[in-house]
Amino acid sequence: MRIGEFASRAGVSVRSVRYYEEQGLLTSTRSPSGQRHYTESEVERVAFIQRLYAAGLSSRTITELLPCVDAPSEENSDSALERMAQERDRLSAHIADLVQTRDALDALMAVARAYREQLRTAVAR
Repeated sequence: MRIGEFASRAGVSVRSVRYYEEQGLLTSTRSPSGQRHYTESEVERVAFIQRLYAAGLSSRTITELLPCVDAPSEENSDSALERMAQERDRLSAHIADLVQTRDALDALMAVARAYREQLRTAVAR
């Protein structure tokens, strides 16, 4: 199938399909006139790539995980699981940083509320 139909079937934009190819996540065959052609298996691959993106993974990380799909083996599976564990740890650290930042903002808001209350009390006197 050609790129427009493929993108529609995969539920992504043509631009996304081209990006996936640029990043090495997806390949196509080319017709003599240079048009891209895809098979049904690439539709499934795009769905998998979309799930990886939804999990917060970058295209570089996804590229590192694809050998597990392209050449399944215990070694590739172990590597993929290790890489996903590293990403999970990275996300957990980022979440902890965000919680700390939110807590700092909460403290500032508490100070601002207390100051506002002091002003109200001073004006009321």
